[in-house]
Amino acid sequence: MTRPDDSRGVPPSFDPEAFRSLVRWRRDVRRFKTDPLQPGQLDRLLDIADLAPSVGNSQPWRTMEVTPGSAVRAAVRENFEACNRAAGRAYDDPQTRDDYSALKLAGFDAAPVHLAVFCDHQSDQGRGLGRQTMPEMLDYSCVAMITTLWYAARTEGVGLGWVSILDARAVTALLDVPASWALVGYLLLGFPLEDHADPELERHGWQERTPAAQRRFKR
Repeated sequence: MTRPDDSRGVPPSFDPEAFRSLVRWRRDVRRFKTDPLQPGQLDRLLDIADLAPSVGNSQPWRTMEVTPGSAVRAAVRENFEACNRAAGRAYDDPQTRDDYSALKLAGFDAAPVHLAVFCDHQSDQGRGLGRQTMPEMLDYSCVAMITTLWYAARTEGVGLGWVSILDARAVTALLDVPASWALVGYLLLGFPLEDHADPELERHGWQERTPAAQRRFKR
C-alpha cells in the first residue's frame, strides 16, 4: 500500500546563533521558584518532547508525574537524601568531601513539577526494529526524549534538573509501575530562581568544562 506523501513542504529556516544560545543556556537547574507552571504548559512541553527520535519509531518513554505534597514525593526526597549522604562518604579526601557537601544537587522542595521518565522494555511499538542487537537503544531513545524536553522547556523559560543521586530500583518501587518499566530520569521542572549560562558545577569550583578537542578521535 502506498501512502500519499502529504508531509512535504518548505523546510523552515533556523537561526544557527539562536540555537547555539539555546544550547549554552540549557542548564541543569537546582534552584527553582515555587511558582507553578502555566496551565497546560507541561502538557505542551511533553507533546514537543514526544516528537523526539526513537529506535524503530518505538517511542518507549513513559512519564509519571509525582503529585505535590504526596507521600511518594516525600519518600523520593528521603531516598535522595540517603543516597547523597552515602555519595559524600565515598570521597576519601576531606577537602573533596567538604566541596561535595557544599554543592546544591537538587531542588526537591521548590520545584513545582516532579516527573519520572521510564523506558518500557516490553513495548511492541516499532516491532523490534533497530534493537535486536542493541536493546539499549530503547533507553537511549528515552534520553533523546528528555533532551528534547530540556530544550523545549528552556524556550519557554522553564528550567529542568535531572536528579541522578537516587536508588532507581527503590524509586521505581515507590511509583508502583509495571515491571517492564525502567527508570531513566527523575526530573524537576519549574521556573529558575537564577539564570546562568555557565554550569553550576563550574561556577562553584567543582569541575570546569574542558576543550572539545580532547574528546575527538580518528582512526
